[in-house]
Amino acid sequence: MKAVIPVAGIGSKLRPITHTQPKALVPVAGKPILAHIVDTLILGGIKDYCFIIGYLGDKIKSFIEEYYKGEKINVEFVVQEPREGIGHAVWCARESIRNEEEVIIMLGDTILNLDIAEFLKVPQSAVGTKKVDTPGRFGVVEIDSQDNVKRLIEKPKIPKSNLALVGIYKLNNPKLFITSIEKIICEGIKTQGEFQLTDALMEMLKHGESMAIFHVNNWYDCGKKDSLLEANGILLSNDEFMSTSNYNFPNSVIIPPVSIAANCRIEHSIIGPNVAIGEDTLVRNSIIENSIIGSFSRLEVAVLNGSIIGSDTILKGPSQSLNIGDNTEINYSSND
Repeated sequence: MKAVIPVAGIGSKLRPITHTQPKALVPVAGKPILAHIVDTLILGGIKDYCFIIGYLGDKIKSFIEEYYKGEKINVEFVVQEPREGIGHAVWCARESIRNEEEVIIMLGDTILNLDIAEFLKVPQSAVGTKKVDTPGRFGVVEIDSQDNVKRLIEKPKIPKSNLALVGIYKLNNPKLFITSIEKIICEGIKTQGEFQLTDALMEMLKHGESMAIFHVNNWYDCGKKDSLLEANGILLSNDEFMSTSNYNFPNSVIIPPVSIAANCRIEHSIIGPNVAIGEDTLVRNSIIENSIIGSFSRLEVAVLNGSIIGSDTILKGPSQSLNIGDNTEINYSSND
């Protein structure tokens, strides 16, 4: 089985972080989004990978080749240009999957909590799903009485189901998939201005492909700041991030869960909860919670909550000397 991972998007909803960093390499709970995805697939025994790259693709390529150089996996890179949707991205990799017996597609901005081995055991083609409160924001699956897929719709205006597609697909008939996606591309069939993977899967259903649903435990869509920080907090709740015994920083308080990478210096600060800090970063005289801080950065006199700070960044907050009398209120918050 070969895994296809589209990571060509520009990540506009995560600007300005993605001006210089591909969305898939933004860190969450101590490692890039893409590493969470590939690590999950490696646990499932998958050894062959095709990464569809585009925007800042050289950084994706360098990361994979360096981070996984000790792993016995085979990787190839396909360039998507122009970028016309997820369906178009996978179509760009059609020659890479044409002779495969099975293919798994996993979107490059989604972290999933699922039993990957059980997912791969599903006898027919399958799509990962989860019930959501706002299905109109996602691709939606409609099922029949036997829980088989009968229809897939991309961001319907009036959803008839609350089962959202979560970004993982197993295809048992790659040849039919390629024929279906080629029809979509050649006939110019676009939904919301792009070639959609859901339309290609619908074409497969029309040709008799049997497709099951597979419910995932948790689903972290990391395409926006709020959901990225939420995913960071949830993933940090694992036991490995709850201990502070390995941290010894002078005159500082570490409140778990946190992930603090190697060679960090933290002085006179309060860190946590739900904070991930990259390597070689200096934090001094600061209070940081519910935030992601990149590598090789320097923060001084900073009070941060719900923030994302990129790598190689310097942030110095205001230092004040106050003389305040009785019965006084001073509020520096911009929210009140």
